[in-house]
Amino acid sequence: MAVGKGWEGVVLKLMRGKDFTFTVTGTEEVTANYRRVHFTDGGLLAEAGASLHPTMWVRVWFEGAGRPHQRAYTLVDPDPRTGTFSFEFALHDGAASAWARAARPGDTIDATVQGTGFTAPAPAPERLLVIGDPASLPAINSLLDAFPQTPATIWFETQHASDAELPVRLDTARHDVRRVSRGGTALVDRVKAELPELVEDPSSAYVWLACDTATTRTLTSYLRKDLALPKQRVNGLGYWRPAG
Repeated sequence: MAVGKGWEGVVLKLMRGKDFTFTVTGTEEVTANYRRVHFTDGGLLAEAGASLHPTMWVRVWFEGAGRPHQRAYTLVDPDPRTGTFSFEFALHDGAASAWARAARPGDTIDATVQGTGFTAPAPAPERLLVIGDPASLPAINSLLDAFPQTPATIWFETQHASDAELPVRLDTARHDVRRVSRGGTALVDRVKAELPELVEDPSSAYVWLACDTATTRTLTSYLRKDLALPKQRVNGLGYWRPAG
């Protein structure tokens, strides 16, 4: 599916973004509200090579209401040998979810690679402190995969009852997942109540969070100002904005 990219596409091209076309090979309905789509990579993974990293995302182009929409999606299980990967979609209203619901083998979609990056914390953390929701689940899983021996505490915001079935890659011996129903400031309140006791030394703690922009901004400020975590020990990304 070729989508005109408008002014955003022009800017990304000026910033040396590289374009690729992905082809759908299959789909999975993980839950009624969460869908996985499999792709061939159009040469992306061979070109990325050694730059592949946990939480790696690309800018994907969707068409809605007669204009292009750019959304970022994390590569799930990228395999350079076969040139394949998947995207996972937390379904809601919008152009990206509409595309994912209708996707069939043979469909294509355009993407631009520009802006992604990951710096592994040094020194390595004794425990990962992770805050996210279904939209950031692919990145959370890639982070857990990248630190296979590191314990982790994960605050995971849920919206639907079926979110309990989402494939969080947990090792029950090392990972503690704390589910929080979405509503008001519930996630922020829970993190503020529970996270401080897990931070013995702010200079060696490591927090990765990716929620809606307002929650990410609030918690990032709290971690930096109230708990005095150094900038390089907090990786905060605003993944989405509430509608309305």
